[in-house]
Amino acid sequence: MELIEGMLSRRTTNGAFKPDPVAREHQHLLMRVAQAAPSHFNSQPWRFVLIEDRATIEQIARISGESMTELIDAGIFFERYRRYFRFTPQEMDERRDGIHIDHLPGPLKPFTRQVFSDAGIKLMRQLGVPRKLGEDNRKLVAGSPLLLAALLDRTEYRPGELSGFYSVFGLGAAVENIWNAVGALGMGIQFVSTPMELPRQWQAIRDLLRVPDDLELMAVYRLGYLPEGEKRPSIDWSSRHRKRLEQFVSRETCDVPEREGTETEEPERA
Repeated sequence: MELIEGMLSRRTTNGAFKPDPVAREHQHLLMRVAQAAPSHFNSQPWRFVLIEDRATIEQIARISGESMTELIDAGIFFERYRRYFRFTPQEMDERRDGIHIDHLPGPLKPFTRQVFSDAGIKLMRQLGVPRKLGEDNRKLVAGSPLLLAALLDRTEYRPGELSGFYSVFGLGAAVENIWNAVGALGMGIQFVSTPMELPRQWQAIRDLLRVPDDLELMAVYRLGYLPEGEKRPSIDWSSRHRKRLEQFVSRETCDVPEREGTETEEPERA
């Protein structure tokens, strides 16, 4: 039950970490829980790079911040992910998915629902919001004591083939093991996603990490120990709602939704 409770309380960290280095013992423990994940034919296609060098972290932070600024300023981010945004607790409770935008800079609060429209993006540019968000993002990454790059072996990762699916599935399981384990260590984790949105920026990180041709860089995460109180970024959200059973589970066939709280019926015996 302790393990299950830990999984159900899993969280993503949007705020800053403590500056304390992550103990080598904890780093290796996270690698061992990743290693315990299932993979096709025990192929273990994942590879990881643990990054503590301050110069490298600063470079990745700069790339991440610049990417955020460009994505927000051009409206690319909001156009691409608009369908996931929720603006009221009622909307979030009804849909049970996406993210609730519940924290905005003061000047934007009166325009909460319009903030991601063309007019809202124009206003954000005038207020310097893209640059501010980019700087916030840079600081979050730069202040992380540990970055983790996740890669796949290209002899296994062949997109369009079953081995490609199996490899991504295995890496997903490995990263999920890490995500579930950090809480037990007093740590948090967050996806450093913005450079992936811009191919040239993703290539810059690939070059920085000297990724060889036989590996594919799949993701970068930031990790660290959690402070007592988190300061929220300029634009932030909550995403703790989860869909009800009938919204994502069926029984026997796809057209019979599973209902919450139904008792298991014993089959009739002859």
